[in-house]
Amino acid sequence: MKFAKAVVKNRIIILIAALLLMIPSVLGYAGTRVNYDMLNYLPEDMETVKGQNELLEGFGKGAFSFIIVEDMQPRQVADLKEKIQTVDHVESVLWYDSIMDLSVPMEMLPEKIYKAFNSGNSTMLAVFFDSSTSADMTMEAIRQIRRISTQQCYISGMSALVTDLKDLCEKEEPIYVALAVACALAAMLIFLDSWLIPFIFLVSIGMMIMLNLGTNYFLGEISYITKALSAVLQLAVTMDYSIFLWHSYTAQLAKTDNREEAMENAIGATLTSVIGSSVTTIAGFIALCFMSFTMGRDLGIVMAKGVVLGVLGCVTVLPAMILMLHKPLIKSKHRPLIPQAGKLAGAVVKFFPVFLVLFALVIPPAYAGYTRTNGEVYYDMANCLPQDMPFVTANKKLQAGYDVASTHMVLVSSDTPSKDVRAMIKEMEQVNGVKYVLGLESVVGPNVPEELLPQKLTETLKNDKWELLLINSEYHAASDAVNAQIDSLNSILKKYDKSGMLIGEAPCMKDMIETTDHDFKVVNAVSILAIFVIIALVEKSLSLPFILIAVIETAIFINLGLPHYLGQSLPFIAPICISTIQLGATVDYAILMTTRYKTERLDGADKRQAVKTALAASIPSIVVSGAGLFAATFGVAVYSDIDIISSMCMLMARGAVISMVMVIFALPPLLLLLDRVVCATTAGMRHLNAKHEATLKTAN
Repeated sequence: MKFAKAVVKNRIIILIAALLLMIPSVLGYAGTRVNYDMLNYLPEDMETVKGQNELLEGFGKGAFSFIIVEDMQPRQVADLKEKIQTVDHVESVLWYDSIMDLSVPMEMLPEKIYKAFNSGNSTMLAVFFDSSTSADMTMEAIRQIRRISTQQCYISGMSALVTDLKDLCEKEEPIYVALAVACALAAMLIFLDSWLIPFIFLVSIGMMIMLNLGTNYFLGEISYITKALSAVLQLAVTMDYSIFLWHSYTAQLAKTDNREEAMENAIGATLTSVIGSSVTTIAGFIALCFMSFTMGRDLGIVMAKGVVLGVLGCVTVLPAMILMLHKPLIKSKHRPLIPQAGKLAGAVVKFFPVFLVLFALVIPPAYAGYTRTNGEVYYDMANCLPQDMPFVTANKKLQAGYDVASTHMVLVSSDTPSKDVRAMIKEMEQVNGVKYVLGLESVVGPNVPEELLPQKLTETLKNDKWELLLINSEYHAASDAVNAQIDSLNSILKKYDKSGMLIGEAPCMKDMIETTDHDFKVVNAVSILAIFVIIALVEKSLSLPFILIAVIETAIFINLGLPHYLGQSLPFIAPICISTIQLGATVDYAILMTTRYKTERLDGADKRQAVKTALAASIPSIVVSGAGLFAATFGVAVYSDIDIISSMCMLMARGAVISMVMVIFALPPLLLLLDRVVCATTAGMRHLNAKHEATLKTAN
C-alpha cells in the first residue's frame, strides 16, 4: 500500500511536521472566541432575535441588568450610580434620581413606581449596556461594576450569568482535560499489554486534539460546551483507533522480524477497519449540524473534524512514534490483564433465550422513561450554576425582595399614541404573573407632558423609532407559566402595534424550547437514517442495520430513561446530543462483532459457533473501547460544578457501559434468533440457508 509505505519511509518528516503544526494550533486555540450565551444560537429569523438586534442597533441598548443595593443612603446610591455610569459600555442607569431630585423624598413617587425600585432596606437600579448580552466588553463591564461596588451590591441578568459561567469554565477546563487524561491512562494501563504504549497514545491523540482546537479559529467562535467537551470526547472516541493500530502491529510482528514491513501491514489493516467504524461516528456528529438551534452545528462540526483528525493521526503520527520507540515499547510489554472471554461467550450462547427475554422485558420501561425524561428537561441556564455563584445570589434576592423572577422588554413603535400605550400597559398589568409594566406612560399620568421629564429619562426610554417598556414577571424563565404569560402579552402588544416586539430572556427561552423540541426529532431521525445506510453498505445487508440500531437505541432508551426513574432533571441540550453521540460512538461495538460473525458463518461455522467465536474475539476490544469512553468522561462528570457539563459527561460515561453490556448480552442472542433472516437478506450469505435446508433433509 503506497500510503503505508510513504508513512513508514517519511516518519521523521511526519513527526517534525506534527510538532511544527503545534505552534499555529496553540495560537489558533488562544485566538478562538468562546460563546457562553446559549440564546445566541437561536435562528436569526425569529422575532425575539430580530428584536434583540433592533434594541441594540436601533436603540443603542443591548444587555440589561438589575443591581440590588442594600443598606445604603440615597446619596451613597446616587454616587454609586454615577460611578457605574462611567464604566465602559454602560449605556444608561435608571434609578430614583433619573425621575426626581434627591431633595424630594422617595415616598413622593407613585406607590407602584416606589415599590418597583424599593423593598425593605434595599433599592434597585436598572442598567443598560450598549453591547450584547454575551459580548466580551459586556462581561468586562460586569466585572468592573462588581469591582467598584461593595459587598452590599448584587447584579442579576443574563450578562451576569454569562460572566460567572465563563469564569467558572476557565477555572475548570484545564482540570477536565487532566482528569480525562489521568482516567484514560489508568484504563489503558489496565487493559493494554504494554506499560509504555498508553503514554505514546496520549501524546499522539493530544497533538490531534490540539490541532482540532487550533483549527476552530477558522470557525470564528465556538460554544463553551464544545470547548469543554471536544477534547474529552475526541480522546475517548479516537482512542479505539490507536488501540487497533497497536494490536495490528504486534500481530504483524509475530509474522515478520521487519518492523517497517509490520507497520506497513498494520497501517493498511487499520485504515480498512478504522475508516469503516469512524464513518458511523462522524455521521452521528454531522447529524447534530441539522439542528436549527445552531449550537448543535457548532459541536457537530468540531467533533466530526476531531474524529477525522484522530484517524489521520492514528495512521501517520502514531506509527511514526511507535517505530521511533520500538525497542522500549517491546521491552515494556506484559501479559494482558483482561481474562479470556471464551467462557462468557459460551454462557451467553448457551442461555441465549434467557437474554432474549431480558432484552424484551427491559424495552417497555426503558422507552417509557426515555419519553418522560425528554419532557422533564430544564432550559433555564441559571440551574446549571452552583448555588453560591454571585449571579444566583442576586437572582434570589431579586425574587425574595421584589418578587421578580424574570424581566421582559417591549419595543413599541414611537408613533403609537400615548393613550394607546397607556391602555396597552393597563391590559398587560392584568395578565397573570405580571408585577408591573414600566415606561414613560407609567411614570407620568395622562396630565403630565413628557417635556417636563428629565431629558436623560426620555432618551433612555424613547427614540424616534421605538419606545421601550420593561415588564417584571413573577414567573421564572422557561416555565410553563411564563410561556403562557408571553403568549398573552404578545397578543395584547400586536393588538396595539403589529410591528411591536416582546424580547428578553424568557421570550428567547420560549423560542428555544420550541426550536429544540423540533430539533430533537430531526437529529434523531437523521442520525438513525445515516447510520442505517452506512451499516447497510458496510455489511451489505438489509436486516443487520435494524438489529444493530435496535440494540444501541435500546441502550440509549435505558441511558436517557434512568434520569426519570432517579428523579433527575437534565439540561435541554443533553438528550439531543447524547442520543446522537451514543449511537455514533458505540454502534462500532456492534459492527465489530457482527462483521466477525459474518466472517465465521461464511467460513462454514454454524450459527452457534459463529456467534460464540465472534463474541469471544470481540469482548476484549469492546471492553477496552467502552472503558476508554467511560474513563475519559466519568471523572469530568463527577468533578464539574457546571451541571450541563457534568450531566452530559455522566450520560456519555453511563451510555458507554450500557451500550457495551447490550452489545455483549443482547446482540448475540438476536443474531442467533434471526440467523436465517440475516442470511436471507445479506449479500453473499443466502447460500447458507440453502445449505441449512439441505442438511435438515439429509438428517431426516
